[in-house]
Amino acid sequence: MSAPVIWVMLPIIIGAFLLLLRNERSVAVIGGALASLLALIALIIPIDQALLLGPISFKMSAGIQFFGRSLKFDPVDGPLLAILYSLAALWFFGAEAAGVARRLVPLGMMIIALLVASIAVEPFLYAALLIEIAVLLSIPLLSPPNQKPGRGTIRFLIYQTMAMPFILFSGWSLAGVEASPGDLTMTVQSATMLGLGFAFLLTVFPLYNWIPLLAEETSPYIISFMLWALPTITTLFYMGFLDRYTWLRTSSQLSQAVQVSGMIMVVTGGVWAAFQRHLGRIMAYASIVETGFILLAFSLVPGKIVEVASLLLIPRGFALAIWGLALSTIQKDSKPLRFSAVQGYARVYPVATGSIILANLSVTGFPLLAGFPPLLALWEGLADTSLTLSFWLLVGLLGLLVSAIRTLAVFVMAPEKTGWTWNENRAQVIMLGIGVIGLFILGSFPQAMQPFLSGLPRMFEHLGQ
Repeated sequence: MSAPVIWVMLPIIIGAFLLLLRNERSVAVIGGALASLLALIALIIPIDQALLLGPISFKMSAGIQFFGRSLKFDPVDGPLLAILYSLAALWFFGAEAAGVARRLVPLGMMIIALLVASIAVEPFLYAALLIEIAVLLSIPLLSPPNQKPGRGTIRFLIYQTMAMPFILFSGWSLAGVEASPGDLTMTVQSATMLGLGFAFLLTVFPLYNWIPLLAEETSPYIISFMLWALPTITTLFYMGFLDRYTWLRTSSQLSQAVQVSGMIMVVTGGVWAAFQRHLGRIMAYASIVETGFILLAFSLVPGKIVEVASLLLIPRGFALAIWGLALSTIQKDSKPLRFSAVQGYARVYPVATGSIILANLSVTGFPLLAGFPPLLALWEGLADTSLTLSFWLLVGLLGLLVSAIRTLAVFVMAPEKTGWTWNENRAQVIMLGIGVIGLFILGSFPQAMQPFLSGLPRMFEHLGQ
């Protein structure tokens, strides 16, 4: 058995099979169990190394040829595969509670498999094409067949598709830069094309206008899944570029451009979140701020890029999963997630509203929550560079904190003598409870992430040093 068959082919086949099932619980349980199993295999079974099981010797081969191209996983890829599939399992298990299991689990399984394949494909430029296929596959997920695609969905497709030619062209020209490092014109062209490609993929300011629109048009749980999956893989793809090309890694101009872009996203996302009156849009702007955190991590010294960026991945997944599920829970009662429609919901949806506030505070970097350790590391790295950057980071975080306080004020704004009721079902309470406990565990004991994160620096030969 080869690694690409297990982590790429098998999820695609199972995802296609799950499209035929009609029972929400069966789809959620099968999808979550498979993702959990794949994560466990990635943790305990080494790739391309002999494993003795009593008298039996077993070896999982690293690669496979597919349509003339190679899909190959290295032994150091195991922790990353475990992170991706374990967080995907969290979404799949919660899909039944959100009421979207039949849509999310089959297509989500195939999307994750394609994104995982983008890490393993050789030549690595074909990763851009696999990401584009995942984007196309996400359209029926974001917009069901009986529903006309909204402006957010259309802009999402356009912007993500526009990234592909820029990245492919930059990959072609980067080979020329390596051959002729003194050619300044080609170097500038390559850096410009690469920057535009990743600006579209990571939705860098002002290209993120589709995210708040999409948060109003589709299920919060589905959009939260997409806001986790695509930026995570794009982050790893970008770090692969930095690790592969020395002149990109050492370019002070590129580092400054990424730093400015990240800070603009943090400040604008945080400030605009503070003035929103729609719960879905607040989550959307919070995800924009988190992407800004990742860009700021890219501007740190090479030795800290992988450390800080990898620390951001797991808390981001937990916070968005909880936030999306909690919004889906209260959306069943109030279709528009506007402040005017959810006043006093703390008394009728106490678990869901509490989970929304905690997820918001986690993204803000509130102590004892999952977002606190990575933000502390990021703040420390920025403070070593410039106190001005640290100040503007504080401005963005204060904007998110204001949005959390305003949301809390709306939730508790109930008429006098309103009784307390419990409208969440058992599945929603269990999944939200597990997620909230996870936020506190990751915030209070960040070493719990160590088994997943310890091997990530070895994936990058130069950045991880």
